Amino acid sequence: MKDLNADAGTLEWLGFKYKTILTPEQTGGSMSIVDSWCPAGSGPPRHIHENEDETFVLISGSCKFWLEGREFVAQPNESVFIPRGSNHTFKALDEEPSRHLVILAPGGFEGFFADMAAGQFGIPEDMPAIEESATRHHLRFTGPPLD
Repeated sequence: MKDLNADAGTLEWLGFKYKTILTPEQTGGSMSIVDSWCPAGSGPPRHIHENEDETFVLISGSCKFWLEGREFVAQPNESVFIPRGSNHTFKALDEEPSRHLVILAPGGFEGFFADMAAGQFGIPEDMPAIEESATRHHLRFTGPPLD
């Protein structure tokens, strides 16, 4: 797989890198796949995707997941399925970044990543703009990131 640092189509926001490698337009809207790079020690706030099932396929680096109150660690070559409507988050555990494919079904949520990269929004100062995009992409924040 190509290095995301060398790819001109890669989006960056708060140290995360995203590259959509299969678009909803290519699948009739049924899914999308995002190549994602998460900095060591970081992860998103707890959240719910109302419309999409989300599957993580870990390529490198381990991640701790929190899914509906249950914590577990996923290693490279493992997958994690998160059904739509499930409260969840994750955090890269190793000293190096975690790289994973994020499969979204149906596709469309990757537009949130594009909004964040375009606006380069900061947290907490730009939360109104982040929340506006989240609402448009059927995402609800429900709690803090993992410690």
